Amino acid sequence: MIAAAAAGLGAGLSLIIAIGAQNAFVLRNGLRGTHVGWIVAVCAASDIILISVGTGALGWISSIANPALVVMRWGGVAFLVVYGFLSLRRAWRGETLGVEGDDAVTTRLWPTLVTTLALTWLNPHVYVDTVLLLGSLANSHRPGQWWFAGGAMLASCLWFPLLGFGARWLRPLFRSARAWRVLDVIIALVMWGIAASLVWRG
Repeated sequence: MIAAAAAGLGAGLSLIIAIGAQNAFVLRNGLRGTHVGWIVAVCAASDIILISVGTGALGWISSIANPALVVMRWGGVAFLVVYGFLSLRRAWRGETLGVEGDDAVTTRLWPTLVTTLALTWLNPHVYVDTVLLLGSLANSHRPGQWWFAGGAMLASCLWFPLLGFGARWLRPLFRSARAWRVLDVIIALVMWGIAASLVWRG
């Protein structure tokens, strides 16, 4: 059982640490200190739900995965393209930790939570990684599938707080507008790269 949990932890970390839209959003808000606890909680809770669904209902999910993923893919493409343009606009305008300006609306709690949920639940990669891939791996460890799932859930519960709250140590670097511009350009490229990969794989 411990071996299954360790395998789940390793698999979860290997999938979640990869640079993506969700991680970029967590990092950016961690640097700004904007509702980090809420963002981390939503991301971790979402992973727990999705991993649980994949572990417990993989057969049913497999029968509806293709049509559902088509809808989510194009919704995700649209969202990522728009968010990428918003990041590029921030890079054009310039911003530091002490400047809010027109971007202040994104620091409110509800818009931040909606964006977090959208980056999580409108991203088909999340379903492929958590529901299908981790769900399949968990069920290959029967009768210890829930130990594997628990390890994968622990990976999310460890990673998101580390990324969100650990970003504070990088704040001195991001006191300058140039550093923020570079980060926002990178975020825009990541968003558009993910959107392009979704279209290409479609």
